[in-house]
Amino acid sequence: MKYTYQEKTFTIDRYPTTDNKSLQAWSAADEHILNHLEEEKIACDKTIIYNDRFGFLSTILSENKPTAIIDFKSQEKAFNFNFEDNDLKMELPTNSSIGELTEQYDLALIKIPKSLDLFRLQLAQAQAALSENGQVICGFMTKYFSKQYLTIAAEYFEDCSQSKAWKKSRILILKGKKVVAKENLITEIEFSGNKVFKQHYGVFSAKNIDHATQFFIDNMDVRLDHNKILDLGSGNGILAYAIQEEKPLTEIHLLDDSLLAIESSKMNIEGEKIHFHYNDCLTDFDDHTFDLIISNPPFHFEHETNIEVALDLFKEVKRVLKKGGSFQMVTSNHLNSKTHLYKLFHKVDIVSQDLKFVVYNCH
Repeated sequence: MKYTYQEKTFTIDRYPTTDNKSLQAWSAADEHILNHLEEEKIACDKTIIYNDRFGFLSTILSENKPTAIIDFKSQEKAFNFNFEDNDLKMELPTNSSIGELTEQYDLALIKIPKSLDLFRLQLAQAQAALSENGQVICGFMTKYFSKQYLTIAAEYFEDCSQSKAWKKSRILILKGKKVVAKENLITEIEFSGNKVFKQHYGVFSAKNIDHATQFFIDNMDVRLDHNKILDLGSGNGILAYAIQEEKPLTEIHLLDDSLLAIESSKMNIEGEKIHFHYNDCLTDFDDHTFDLIISNPPFHFEHETNIEVALDLFKEVKRVLKKGGSFQMVTSNHLNSKTHLYKLFHKVDIVSQDLKFVVYNCH
């Protein structure tokens, strides 16, 4: 899609591409941030950008060489895709929400995430890296905003003001750094009474083991001949850990699109036969590699429900699964995944089902 800013026209598209025309590469909140920068004549020479999922803001502001916070492998690919599409070299400095920022910034741009914890993590990082007179400009769609975001912002800044609504979006402007103690933004979750899982703020299911995961653990079918296993969309590593407890000599690979998830899982599971993969696809693996693939796949991306990414992964699952291998997954009942799975696998069995979730075993 085309977007014109300061008489320059850019082409910005989603990655992975989508057939759903309602899903765009940017929102009015992104545009609102740009409008504010222009109207207030705010310099962007020392800028850091958060949650720029497809590189919209970073591409348009690329001449200023902003630091881009990239927390997903698919986000990294989207940046490269859109920079190349606009004949730009991807020469921006990059970091992650859990990385160490060694430079000082005058401006932080944050597309407010759905996760309150992730917002806190990013705000803490940005505030620590801001100059004394630096400011943070946060964009959000009004229908998704919560007063809790303001509460969190007020812990780090003296002045928290909102703009008027524009195209159902607003911006939050934060100024006046407060003196705050350094925080250890790691969540701890008890599992089965004898194991504490640690994870970075912003990783899925921060307060407890979610029901789908527990339901899946209770219904996974791990057999003696399952010697090479892939946990697809591995999150904090709980599924892989449950398998390792049952079969300690098994080779287990954990793959996730989220850097924060992969780094969290490294705190929870270890061993010579444990391997971690920060990726959004299965290109790391040859055909017919795994005896068993398990997954609690993501279908929600921020405020979107999108099954296209998972369906593309399922096609790759079939490729890397050994002949006679098993693909087991848990998902919500309302997604009707069985219809899609039947297009790829000869046999799709319902292992167990409750009012909310269903566990499938595919061959």
